[in-house]
Amino acid sequence: MSLDETLWARVQTSFERQGLMRHIGARLLQVEPGLCVLALPYSDKVTQQQDGFHGGAIGALADIAGGYAALTTAPEGMEVTTIEYKINFMAAFQGGEIQASGRVVKAGRRVVVTTAEVVHLDATGKQTPCAVMQQTLMVVPKNY
Repeated sequence: MSLDETLWARVQTSFERQGLMRHIGARLLQVEPGLCVLALPYSDKVTQQQDGFHGGAIGALADIAGGYAALTTAPEGMEVTTIEYKINFMAAFQGGEIQASGRVVKAGRRVVVTTAEVVHLDATGKQTPCAVMQQTLMVVPKNY
């Protein structure tokens, strides 16, 4: 199995254990060393009172994308957990889907710093910036 296939399998196995991601319909699109891309389609499960994507759903998708980007740098038998993140919302959207691209900025032995960019894709495929996030994660032993 190639490195990319091994990383995909590692991330997919963990992603499938995420009840929230299953509930809201998120999908794993891409996994590479230091990178993870997720998608979330618009639905009534992810909206706020004005029918736009809820900030909590956007933040969760960015957090998970950054987290799985970090996981690709963690040793086998280890996981990552978010210590903190800061997110800036740039625009609200309805319809289509959002995609979060998480990237590792710096991977240390105990702490990993990532960033995630969230874009909205409309029905024509046009991408518009939605949010940006910076995140710090801790490398921890796998406990399952």
